[in-house]
Amino acid sequence: MLRRSFGLDNRTAGSKGMSWDFFVPVCVGDLVKTGGINQYVVQDVVSPKQLPSCLNKFKAALRSQGPMCILEHFDTGYSVLQHCNSVEMAVKEDALELLVQVVSGLAATLPALFVSTSVSAAERKEKLNAVKMSVYLLCKLTETLESASYRQNIITTPGKGKKGKGGGEGLLQWDSEREKVLQALNQLLQLDIRSLWNLSLVEEEFISCVTCCCYKLLENPTIGHVKSKPTRDCIIHLLGVLIKKYSHLLGASVKVIQLLQHFEQLSTVFAQAVSVWSTEYGVRAIIGEVIREIGQKSSEELAREGSGVKAFSSFISELGALVPELMIPNISVLITHLEGESHSMRVAVCEVLGEILVHVLCGDGLDDSGKADRDRFFDTLQEHLHDTTSHVRARVLQVYTRIVNSKALPLCRYSEVMELAVGRLMDKSINVVKSAIQLLAAFIAHNPYSCKLSSADLKKPLEKETAKLQEMKEKLGGREPVAVIKASELWAAMEPELLVTVRTELEPTSEAEQEQGDEEGEDKDNRNVEDDKEEEDDRATAVKIAQYLRVNKYRNAVRLCIRAHSCFPESEMFAALSTLNPEALMHTLALIFKGSDDDASEPSQNLEQIPPKEGEKEGEDGELKKQEMLVQYLRDTETFALQVERAISVINSMLYWKTTSVVQEAVQFCVTVCEFSVANSISGVRKMLPLVWSTDAAIKDAVVQAYRRLYLNPQGDTIRMKAQTLVDSLSELMVDASLGTIQCLEEIVQEFFGSASNLQSTVVQVLWERFTGKRETSALYRRAAVLLLGMAARAEREVVLSNLDTLCSVALGEKVTEDFLLARDTVITICSITDHVRQSKGAPFRLPQDHQLFTCLTQALADGVVMEDPYWQSFMEQAVRLIYFLAESPDQLCSRLLQRSARLLMDQITESAEVNKDTVQIQDGSQESSEQSDQVNCVCLAQLLALCGCVAFWQVSHLERSVSTELRRRRGETEEREEKEKGPSSKAKQSANESTMEEELGLIGASAEDTEAELIRKICETELLAEENLLSAFLPLLVRVCSSPGRYSHPQLTTAACLALSQYMMISTSACEENIRLMFTVLERSTYPVVRANAIIALGDLTVRFPNILEPWTQNLYARLSDEVPSVRQTAVTVLTQLVLKDVLKVKGQVSEVAVLLIDPEPHITSLALNFFNELATKDNAIYNLLPDIISRLSDPERGMTSEDFNTIMKQLFSYITKERQTESLVEKLCQRFRTAKTERQWCDLAMSLSLLSMCERGFKRLQECWECYSDKLTEPGVYQPLLSITAKLRRGAKPQFKAQVDEFEKRLTAVHTRGLENVESPEMDEENPKEGGSTEKTVIQTPLPARGRLRSKRGQTKPSVSGRGDESFVTPQRTRKSKKPVITFSSDEEGEEDDEDAVMAENETPKVTTPIARTSRRARLRN
Repeated sequence: MLRRSFGLDNRTAGSKGMSWDFFVPVCVGDLVKTGGINQYVVQDVVSPKQLPSCLNKFKAALRSQGPMCILEHFDTGYSVLQHCNSVEMAVKEDALELLVQVVSGLAATLPALFVSTSVSAAERKEKLNAVKMSVYLLCKLTETLESASYRQNIITTPGKGKKGKGGGEGLLQWDSEREKVLQALNQLLQLDIRSLWNLSLVEEEFISCVTCCCYKLLENPTIGHVKSKPTRDCIIHLLGVLIKKYSHLLGASVKVIQLLQHFEQLSTVFAQAVSVWSTEYGVRAIIGEVIREIGQKSSEELAREGSGVKAFSSFISELGALVPELMIPNISVLITHLEGESHSMRVAVCEVLGEILVHVLCGDGLDDSGKADRDRFFDTLQEHLHDTTSHVRARVLQVYTRIVNSKALPLCRYSEVMELAVGRLMDKSINVVKSAIQLLAAFIAHNPYSCKLSSADLKKPLEKETAKLQEMKEKLGGREPVAVIKASELWAAMEPELLVTVRTELEPTSEAEQEQGDEEGEDKDNRNVEDDKEEEDDRATAVKIAQYLRVNKYRNAVRLCIRAHSCFPESEMFAALSTLNPEALMHTLALIFKGSDDDASEPSQNLEQIPPKEGEKEGEDGELKKQEMLVQYLRDTETFALQVERAISVINSMLYWKTTSVVQEAVQFCVTVCEFSVANSISGVRKMLPLVWSTDAAIKDAVVQAYRRLYLNPQGDTIRMKAQTLVDSLSELMVDASLGTIQCLEEIVQEFFGSASNLQSTVVQVLWERFTGKRETSALYRRAAVLLLGMAARAEREVVLSNLDTLCSVALGEKVTEDFLLARDTVITICSITDHVRQSKGAPFRLPQDHQLFTCLTQALADGVVMEDPYWQSFMEQAVRLIYFLAESPDQLCSRLLQRSARLLMDQITESAEVNKDTVQIQDGSQESSEQSDQVNCVCLAQLLALCGCVAFWQVSHLERSVSTELRRRRGETEEREEKEKGPSSKAKQSANESTMEEELGLIGASAEDTEAELIRKICETELLAEENLLSAFLPLLVRVCSSPGRYSHPQLTTAACLALSQYMMISTSACEENIRLMFTVLERSTYPVVRANAIIALGDLTVRFPNILEPWTQNLYARLSDEVPSVRQTAVTVLTQLVLKDVLKVKGQVSEVAVLLIDPEPHITSLALNFFNELATKDNAIYNLLPDIISRLSDPERGMTSEDFNTIMKQLFSYITKERQTESLVEKLCQRFRTAKTERQWCDLAMSLSLLSMCERGFKRLQECWECYSDKLTEPGVYQPLLSITAKLRRGAKPQFKAQVDEFEKRLTAVHTRGLENVESPEMDEENPKEGGSTEKTVIQTPLPARGRLRSKRGQTKPSVSGRGDESFVTPQRTRKSKKPVITFSSDEEGEEDDEDAVMAENETPKVTTPIARTSRRARLRN
C-alpha cells in the first residue's frame, strides 16, 4: 500500500532541512491516514512475507547510521505492529530487539546534544522525531507482546517447557525482554529530553504512550509475585520519572484509582509505588491526591464497587505501613470512613492509625499538638474495639498488639486497654478471642510493672506506702498552701492596698500623720542602719523588702525601698526611683516581689527568712514527690496484677474449647506467662497437661512443644547446671500435683528420656542425689525426684532396676513409718519396671518372694496396720499392686501378709486395756472369738479391712490379667513348638487341606481361650471365697460392719468396710448377688457423703462386670443425681456418663435426672451434665428419642420445677435437634401431648418446647395439621406467646407464598387467643364437629389446677412414691418403717434400742424383674 502526503515525497534520515513532524497518534491506524501539513504519514506497509528482509535492512542501517535510522525505517516497525497477529514470533523478537537498541542508542547520544551549544533547529527536530518514533513503536510493540503473553499463560500451564503455536512461541523469554524494554525507556526519559520540544512543553500524547505501556504491564496478574520484582521496580521508577519531570501527577493518581477498582492484586504494588514516588522522587502530593480520591467515595459507591473496596483498604494499609509520617496530613480525609458501612475500610483506617502511633506519634519528645493527635487516635482505636463487625474488632486488637510490642503505648493507657482486652475474651467471634489472647500475651511480655508478685502480695506494701504518704502530707500540710500560691497572684491581691500605702507615704495628708510618719521614719531609719551594717548589698535589701511585702508590712517595705535608692544609687534594681513618684515606686516593688528575668528571679524565690529551712523544705518536697510516685506505681502494678490474674483465669478455661486455634493460642499464652514468671502461671501449665492425650494432633503437638520449651530446654553454662535447672523446673511442677497430672507428665518426660540427649545421664545423677539426701532438699522435692526416676525408667528400665537396693534402703527400710508418702511414691517408681506398665510380650519379669523388696513391703504394711498414719492407706494400695505385678506367687505373699496383720491387730486388742471414745465392741468378729469383749481401735480395724479389700481386688485382677495372659503365652509357645516338630514333610499335606486346617485351628484356638476363661471364672466362683481361703474369713466381718451403722459409726471404718465389701463383690456372681441389696441400702441411707460416693463408683464397676445383676437397680443409681451433697451428685453424673456412653447402661427416661443437673448450682456439675449430652448427641437419634419422655418427666407437677429452669434445660436439649425430619416428628409428638396434659403449666411447657425447635416448612405444615390438639389452649398466654414467636422466626427470609401462610396462621392464633375458639368463624372451624368442640371446651373448663402445696423449690427433685411406681421400682423405706423379714439388723445389741432400723431392703423392695443384658431377644420379649 502506498500513501503520499503533501511535503513527504523526499524523506531522508540525514536531510538537513527536515520539513515534517511526527505526531504520536491516538490509534495505530491513524498513521496511515492523510494527515495535516508537515505531518508524518506511513507510506509503505510491508507485507508479512517481506518483513524479514526489511528487518535485515533495518538492522544494517542501525549498524551503519546509528539510532537515527528509525527515521527511514519507521514503516518497517509499523508494519510489524500491523501484522503482529500473523507474523512469526522471531520477526517480533527481532523488531523488539532493534527498537530497544534504537532507544538505548538515543539515550547514549542525546547527552552530547544537550551539552552542545551549536545545535540547529533542524537537527533538534530530527532528534525529537527519532525519539517519538522509537518510543512509540517500542511501547506499542511491548503492549502487544504483553497481551499475547497473558493469553498464552491462560491457555498453557507455565513451566512445562513446551512452546505453543502462533503468537505463543518464544514467550517464555518475555520476562527478561520486558525488563530490557523498561530499562531502555527509563534510561532515555531520565535525560532532560524536554529541551527537544519548543518551550520544553512535552506533548501529552507522548507521555500517555509511555504511561499506557507501563499500566498495561501492571495489569499482569503475576506482577506482584517475587519473580516479577525487577520488572515491577522498573515500572515504578519509570512512572516516578514521568511524574516528577513530565507532569504526570494527576494522571497517575487517577490511574491508580482506576486500576485498583479493577485489579485487586495491585494494592501492594501501588502502595510500594506511591511510597517510592513520595520519598525517592519527592512527589509527596501524589499521596494527597490518591487519598483524597479514596476519601471522597461514599459508602454507596464503595458498596457498588465490590472488590474495589478490598483493593482500596489493602492499599491504604500497605501505604500506611510504608510511609506513616506522610499519612498524617491526609488522615482527616480517611477518618470519615470509620463511620461508613465498609468494614474493610474501617480496618484499613485503624491500621493506618496504628502505624502512625508506632512510628510517628511515639516517645516522650512530642509537642502538645502531637500528644493531642496521639490521644485522639488512641480514643478512636478504643472505640472500634466495640465495633459491630467482628473482623474490625479482631484487627484493632492486632493493631494494639503491634503497638504494645513496639512499646508505643503510653503508660497511662495500659490499664484501660488491658481491661478492654480482657473483656474481648468473652467475644462471640473466635478470631476476636484469639487476637485478645495475643494482645494480653504482648502486655505481659512488655509490661513496665513487676508482674511476678500477685495482687495479694502487693496489697500490704501499697497500704503501708499509702499510709506513709498520708503522714508526709499531714506533716507538710501547714506550709503547703503558701508554697503553691504564685508571686504574681499575691501581687495582684496586695496591689490595691499597697498603692494606697505608697501614695500615703509620698503625700502626707495632715500634720499629725506627718509627725507620726517622722517618728516611725526615725525608728525605721535606725533599724535600717542596723540592717545596712549586716546587709551591705542591694540584693539583700531586695530580699528584705519582699519579706515585708509577704507579711503585709507594706509601709516598712515602701520606706525601705525609698531609702535603698539613696543607699544604692548605682543599683539597677532601684534605678527607676531616680524620679520618685507612685508609678516608679510601684514598678520597683513589683520588680522586687515578682522577679524579672535573671536578676529578679532569686528574690522572689528566696522568700524564707532562714535559708537553711528553704533547703530543708525543698528536700521534703522532693521526698513527697518520690513517695507519691511510689504509691502511684504500686497502685498501677496492683491493677495490672489483678487484670493479669483475671485474664489467666479466663484463658485457662479456654484450654478445653473445641476450637483448635483458640486452644493453641491459650497454650502459647500459658507459656508466655510462665516464661515471665507471672504469679499463678503454673496453674495454666498444669491445666493444659492433660491435652497431651488429645486426639487432635495439632493440640497435642502444641502442648508437647510448650513443655519442651518450658522445661526440657534448660539454660545454663555447664551440663550440670542445665540438669539442675531441668530437675528444679520439673520438681516444681510435680509438687502438690494430682495423680492425673503426674500421669500426663509421664508422657512428656518419657519422650525426653527416650530421645538422644546429652543431659540424660546427668539428670538421672542429680535425681538420685536428691532422693538419697546427698543434696539437702525438702521432702516434697525428694518425692518429686523419685517419681521422675520412675518416668525415666519407662524409657530405660535399668535406671531403677539396677538401684532397687538403694530404693529399698532409703525409702522402704527402717524409717519407712516416718514417711509413708515417700514410700508410696517409691513403690510407684518401682512399678514402672513391671510388665504391666511396659506391656512386655515375652516371659513375665518377676522377682522371687524372698527378695529384699517384698520383705521391706510386707514389714511396712503389717506394721502400718496398727498405726494411725493417714498416708498408710495410699501406700498400702500401691504396695499391694506392686506385689501382684512383680512377685512370684503374690497370693501366697498376701496371704501371709493378712495373717501377720490380723495377728498384730489381735495382739493390740489383747494388750489394750484402756477404753477410748473411738472404740467399738466386736462380738464373734474373728475365728478366735471369745466370750470376753475386747476393744479394738477403729482406725486400725479400718486399715485391716482396707487391706483385705485391696488384696481381694488385685487377686481377681491377677487371675484375669496376669494368669490369663501367661496361659495364652504358654499355649502359643506350645503350638509354635508343635509346628516346628512337624517338620517340612507335613507342609504338602497342610497346603492341600489349608482351608480345613485354618477353620479347625480357629475352633481349637477359640475353645482353648474359652477353656482358660472358664477356668479363671471357676476359680473366682469357687475357690477365692472358699472356707479354706483366708479372704473368706473377713467377709462376715465386712458384712456386719456395713449392715450395722448404728453400732459401727466411725466414719473411716464405715468407709473402708463399704469399699472393701464392693471389692469382694467383684470376685464372683454369688458374692455380688448376696450383698447387692446391702450395697444399695448403703448407697441410699448412709449419712456419710464419702460412703455414698464410693458406693456409686463401686456399683458402676459392678455394672460393668455383672450387668445382668445390676440392671434392675438402674433407677437407684439415677436417684443419686438428686443427692443433696454436690460431691455425690458429681460422682454420680461422672459414673453414669461413662456407663451410658460405653453402652453398659441403656438410655431410658431416667436421663431426665441428668438433664436437671444442667441447672445445678455447682458450675462443675453443670459442665459434666453438658458434656454428657454433648457426647450422647453423637449417638444416632439418642436425644431425639428421649426428648418427649424428658419433657413429660420435667413438666410433671409433682416435680415442682420452675418454668425458667425448664426453659433453660430444654433450650440446651433442643439445640441438638438439627435434622428436618426429627423436627417434623417432634412437632407432631409434642402436639399430641397437649391432649393428655392436665394442667396449664404442662400446656405452657409443651408450647415453649415447640418454640425452641428450629422450625422448617415441613415442621410448620405439621404444626398446622395438629391444630385441633392445641387450639383450645390458646387462651392461655403461656401457650399463645411461644406459638406466636414461631411465626416470627418463620417469617424471616421466607418466600412470599410461605410468608402468606405464616401470616394466615398467625391471624388464626391471635383470633382464638383474643375471642376464644368457639367465637372464631373460619372455613376450617366450620368443618369441625360441634360436639367435639363442646367437649373440648368442657375439658378446658374442668382442667384441674396444679396443686401448689405439692410444688417443691429444691432443684426439681422428686419424692419416690411406692404406690405410683409399684413393685417395678425400688424405693428406700422410711426410717420409722420396719421390715417383716429383716436379714441383718442395725441393732447395737440383742435387746434392741429405739433408734434401731433395718439395714437392708425388704424382699418386696427388691427388683424382681431381671433383664439379661447380653440377650437382646429376651429383653425384647420381656418388654412386650
